[in-house]
Amino acid sequence: MSWRSWLRRRAYQDRANLRLFVIGACAFFAGMGMVVMANRWLLPSLLQELLVLLGLLLATVGGAVALLGYLALALLRVLRMMEKND
Repeated sequence: MSWRSWLRRRAYQDRANLRLFVIGACAFFAGMGMVVMANRWLLPSLLQELLVLLGLLLATVGGAVALLGYLALALLRVLRMMEKND
């Protein structure tokens, strides 16, 4: 399957793209919340550093997933409109 056919198929899946965006945003904010709370509530220790690392990983993955969902919602809609519907 080529990437063009994957993009074309993905352009018509608005609910799945929105779900991808929401799940990614929730994971991003949960990871950032984990970072803030670990820095605020825990004393400097190895546990604090590990929780911050876990939070940063969660925020990074969540941000990437949210970005993919947002781009799929925004840009693929433009591609869908540009297609010729004969």
